[in-house]
Parts: sequence; C-alpha cells; structure tokens
Amino acid sequence: MIQKLFAAKVVDVIKNNESVVGLAVGGSWLTDELDEFSDLDLVLITKEKVSDDKEKMVAFARQFGQLISAFTGEHVGEPRVLICLYDDPFLHVDIKFLILDELRNRVENPVVLFERDNALSEIMNVSKAEWPRRDHQWYEDRFWTWIHYVALKLGRGEYFEAIDFLGDLRIQVLAPLLLEINHKPPRGLRRVEIYLRPGDLKALESTIADYNPHRIKQATENAVALYRKIRKELFKSSIRLQTAVEERSMQYLGKINFDRDGPFRIKTNFF
Repeated sequence: MIQKLFAAKVVDVIKNNESVVGLAVGGSWLTDELDEFSDLDLVLITKEKVSDDKEKMVAFARQFGQLISAFTGEHVGEPRVLICLYDDPFLHVDIKFLILDELRNRVENPVVLFERDNALSEIMNVSKAEWPRRDHQWYEDRFWTWIHYVALKLGRGEYFEAIDFLGDLRIQVLAPLLLEINHKPPRGLRRVEIYLRPGDLKALESTIADYNPHRIKQATENAVALYRKIRKELFKSSIRLQTAVEERSMQYLGKINFDRDGPFRIKTNFF
C-alpha cells in the first residue's frame, strides 16, 4: 500500500537526523483498516519543539516527498498537525509534531515505526491513552436549546443554516452517542457506516434534509426522536433531564407552519 511505502520512506529520511527522537503512526493503520482511500496519520517526535513554527514544520514535510500543499490544523483544534498533500504518490498525510513529553497525553497508542533508545515505548508504557468523552449531562444540557436554534433558522427561512446545524447535531450529539452504544470511540461521524447497527444507521440517515422546509422540519423531528431513543437506552437515572426547555423547544418547533401556496414561503405563529 502507498501509505506503508510512504511511511517507510519517512523512516529512511529521519533515521539519520539526530534532532528526531522517533516516528509513530495512528488512525486506520492501528485497526488494520487501511485501504486506497485512507490518509496517513504520522506522529513525529523531535528533541526541540517544532510545532510553534510553521516554516520548520513545512521544512520537515518537504523532506518526505513531493509536497504540493501544507497547512496547520487550527480548524480542527490541533495547530500541531501539518495537513499535507503529496504528489507521486498522490496522498493525504497528517503529521503531528510533538516533543517527547507531549506524547503522554494522547487519544490512542500509535504504532512506533522508529525510535531512539526506546524513548517512545517507555513513555507509552508509563502513561495511558484516553479518548476524551463527554458525560451524558453535557449532551442533555445542550440538545434542546440547539433544537430551538434549528427552529429559529427554519422559521426565518434560513434553510441552509438549518440544514448545516442539523449536520452539527449529528457530529456533536447523535453520532457520538450511537457510537458509544455500539462500543466504539465517539469520533463524530467517523466510520458510522461500518460501526453502527443497521437500525441506528437508518435512524441517523433520517435526520438528513434537503433544501425544503417541510423536510427540514421532519428531519429535526427525527433527530429529536432519535435522541430520545438514545437517552432512554444509554443515560443513567442520575442525569438531570431538561424537561422544561425540552417541552418549550418542541412547542416552538411545532408552531412553525408553512404556507401551502408555495413550498418556500413560510408563515409562523410564534408565542
């Protein structure tokens, strides 16, 4: 596979660079799910910090192949990652630049491809990988206000906003909880097509809307029904249900009606 060939080339490049402590790989490599559509998730450990200087990050990346695009990952909350696109082979590679001590805080145990003096292995032996999980109260405290927000956008006729926010609900709430039910890490929508039970996947699919207010409203109602089902199956009795905001938000959504004379004309009856 091109990903493994590329990783082997990176090892050949860095093994003679004394500023590099080690190289590891995560993502699909760990679960043996690499295929022709997989990217490559590398973790490059250096003696001195590199992630505070984009030019240094790019300089490293240029050594590994024909780099045609590179930018840092602030948009996904990880500025230490350089998101790279290489040509010949045409491959997406994420390179996370860490110093050794930063490896203690990780969400998974990467496969070590190269290390000096067992440095990476020793750090991972005395620390624990933990995927950050939100407690169920976090979801319950937010979900119903977010449903009200979708209703606001729908009522105003901002259909693109409403559709996009339903996507956020899938990423932030519905998919992570469904993955938890299916005993998988709650990584947004990652691999839901493979990991979810058929019924769960079908229910998640029902929350997708096209540019039509009737179908947006139906998708919102489907999202509510799915969340309530998840809540009943997964949440413990200690979770404080936000009954008042749930009731009011659903009343608000229910009062948004559409003019029969045109599918995109809206008539609202607010309280």
